[in-house]
Amino acid sequence: MVAISYEDIVKVPKALLHDHLDGGLRPATIVELAAEAGHELPTSDPEALGRWFSEAANSGSLERYLETFAHTVAVMQTAPALRRVARECALDLAADGVVYAEVRFAPEQHLEQNLTLDEVVDAVVTGFREGSALAAEAGTPIRIGTLLTAMRHAARSQEIAELAVRHRDTGVVGFDIAGAEAGFPPTRHLDAFEYLQRENFHFTIHAGEAFGLPSIWQAIQWCGADRLGHGVRIVDDITPGNPPVLGRLAAYVRDKRIPLELCPSSNVQTGAAASIADHPIGLLRDLRFRVTVNTDNRLMSGTSMSREMALLVDAFGYGWKELQWFTINAMKSAFIPFDERLRIIDEVIKPAYAKLIG
Repeated sequence: MVAISYEDIVKVPKALLHDHLDGGLRPATIVELAAEAGHELPTSDPEALGRWFSEAANSGSLERYLETFAHTVAVMQTAPALRRVARECALDLAADGVVYAEVRFAPEQHLEQNLTLDEVVDAVVTGFREGSALAAEAGTPIRIGTLLTAMRHAARSQEIAELAVRHRDTGVVGFDIAGAEAGFPPTRHLDAFEYLQRENFHFTIHAGEAFGLPSIWQAIQWCGADRLGHGVRIVDDITPGNPPVLGRLAAYVRDKRIPLELCPSSNVQTGAAASIADHPIGLLRDLRFRVTVNTDNRLMSGTSMSREMALLVDAFGYGWKELQWFTINAMKSAFIPFDERLRIIDEVIKPAYAKLIG
C-alpha cells in the first residue's frame, strides 16, 4: 500500500461534525482582539500564545484547560469580533480540505457587551457566510452549518433551543448541550429536547466523554439524541474477546446507526484514551459503528482534520478506503437536508477518493 502523507490528506475532501468555534481561534487574532478589548493574555506573542494554549490543554489540570476558554470567549463579545472569528474559522477549515463542517458555540457565553442572543447568532452566521464566500473564490468551497450549544450546568436550554429553531432558515442546523457531564445529566434539559422533537429539529448531545454509559443511555433513550458528541465510552459496554461481545446499549447504538462524534486528540488530552493507538476508535471502526472523526478544539489540541486523519493512518495503518469511510459516515450524519448530503457525497467526496483508491 502506498504511504499516505499529511500533505496528501490535506488535499482530499473531509467532513467535520464536532468543532467548537471558541476552541479554534487563530492565536494572532486572539492577540489583536484582546488588545482591542483590554483583555490581558498570558503573552502577546502569537507563536508563544499558541504554545501556551497547547501546553495548558495538555497539562492534565482541568483548571488550566478551562482557563484557555476563558481567554478565547473573552475576546468574542462584540458582533465584529464574532464575525471575524467565524469568517476565519470557515477559511481555515476550507484551507484544510474540509468541504462540510458543523461548528458549534454557546450564544449565552457572548453577552458581556450587551449583545442579544439573536445578535450573537446573526454575527456568527454572517461570519460563516462571508468566510464560505471567500473560500469559494479561492477554489476551496465549504458548506458550514451552525450548531447552537446550551451549557448543561445553566438553565437556559429551552431559550437556546427556541433560538436555534428561530434561526433554522438562516444557517443554524442543530442544537447541542455541553459542559461537565457529572452531576449535570441531559435529562435536566428534557423540556428543550421535547420541544426540538416537536419542531422536527436536529440535536446532538455531549455524552459518554467523561461520565460513561449512564450519560449515553440518557442522551439516547430519554432525550432522543440524533448523534452522540464524543460517545467514546460506549466501549465500556463491549466485552473484549474474539469476537467482542456487545452489551445491550452498545448493540442498540450500532444497530440504530447512531453517529459517534469521536475526537481522538481531544480524548487523549482529557484522559478518555491513553494514546491515539489505544483510542477505542480502532475497535469501534472494526465493529462497524457509525464512527466519525472530528477536531473538537483545534487551537487547544493543536490539530486539524488532516492531522487527526494522519494520526489514525499512523496508528492503525488506515488507507484511503478507511478515510473515505469516515468521511462518508460524517456526511451521512450531517444535519442538512438529504439531497444536499447526497450531492456532496456523490459529486465531491466519492470522485476525489475514487482517483486514489483505484
